[in-house]
Amino acid sequence: MAQVMEFKLPDLGEGLTEAEIVRWLVAVGDVVAVDQPVVEVETAKAMVEVPCPYGGVVTARFGEEGTELPVGAPLITVAVGAGAADAVAVAGAGEGTEPEASGSGNVLVGYGTDHSRPARRRRVRPGSAAPAPAPAAASRPVAAAPVAAAAPAPVAVAAPAALVTGPVPVISPLVRKLARDHGIDLRALRGSGPEGLILRADVEAALKAPAAAAAPAAAAPVAAAGERIPLKGLRGAVADKLSRSRREIPDATCWVDADATELMAARAAMNAAGGPKVSVLALLARICTAALARYPELNSTVDLAANEIVRLPAVHLGFAAQTERGLVVPVVRDAQGRSAESLTAEFARMTELARTGKLAPSDLTGGTFTLNNYGVFGVDGSTPIINHPEAAMLGVGRIVPKPWVHQGELAVRQVVQLSLTFDHRVCDGGAAGGFLRYVADCVESPAVLLRSL
Repeated sequence: MAQVMEFKLPDLGEGLTEAEIVRWLVAVGDVVAVDQPVVEVETAKAMVEVPCPYGGVVTARFGEEGTELPVGAPLITVAVGAGAADAVAVAGAGEGTEPEASGSGNVLVGYGTDHSRPARRRRVRPGSAAPAPAPAAASRPVAAAPVAAAAPAPVAVAAPAALVTGPVPVISPLVRKLARDHGIDLRALRGSGPEGLILRADVEAALKAPAAAAAPAAAAPVAAAGERIPLKGLRGAVADKLSRSRREIPDATCWVDADATELMAARAAMNAAGGPKVSVLALLARICTAALARYPELNSTVDLAANEIVRLPAVHLGFAAQTERGLVVPVVRDAQGRSAESLTAEFARMTELARTGKLAPSDLTGGTFTLNNYGVFGVDGSTPIINHPEAAMLGVGRIVPKPWVHQGELAVRQVVQLSLTFDHRVCDGGAAGGFLRYVADCVESPAVLLRSL
């Protein structure tokens, strides 16, 4: 007899507590193999595919695409064992494929899961076998209903006299919370999801309905209060981190203009010599790692619980990358041991992953110092906000021709503004100024950097 296993949204690591369903990769009735990705979700940090640790027949899916689920919420139920195999045999006799009935224990694609086996997918034909109910059917009957069921009903608010009796058809705890926070009685709603499932859109429609019903004969509509954009996902994660940085870190900023003419000439000479091209960002990163070797207090973090400053042995260099999803900060591990050529290649690789939403959560955490090149936006200066829990960030403006006194005469030179924001708890202005001055010296005369190599 088949056993129905409930697979819940796993712990995604890095402190993530929720994820949004972007795309289902399986349907009710499909046969899934152990470790086969079943859903693509977007967290506040990355887009990831979630593999199922069970092999068998999918009997139910929980949550529509676009639904936000907390960690621990049900994702799918899978029938495993002999009964599941019989169901597959009825649907595709002679194909010689049976679902695997064991679980792997793996959680996310790219975190120890073996993808050497090809994913196998079979659909149970209608009428061949009824999906087995989920174990929690007694307490949550609607949650165990397959997604591919009846056609969705239109969004509507039921009359007060037509309250739903019995269990309320809601899966998502977020939908329940939204209704509770706004005083919406879920029993008075008619869900638009499969089998009458109440979705977030239904609750939001109910929030608008009372205002419209309260004043049907109003002479003029109430003026709109402006567009409301949910502060969640990546935007919400950025907001939380920046707010925490401002709350906890007593930051200060110093800046200096530097003549980057010699640096640009050195880069041109490197690239003219053949081989892979070297980027300006990589040269600046190499300068930063040399500067951090001289001023290690800026490659540190503050342990509030222990009331200690922790100086870190390796430079895990974050760099700001703008994507369609928003600003992300990929991290290059052990940047202090990389050449400018290696840094160029790694920046390019991680930037492409960021733009396609394929960075893993581990690629976006663990940084010890951040380099922010906002010059690509055509601006000269800024006061960077430290990427908590780091201790400093170097901001780089655009490199443009400007009047400059060079060797006692006025000349047109390639000038850049460098801004350093630092945690005043880890060092004073002397160390911060020394760091920034060393960076500027290397920009103005790259030969200075040779002493540190």
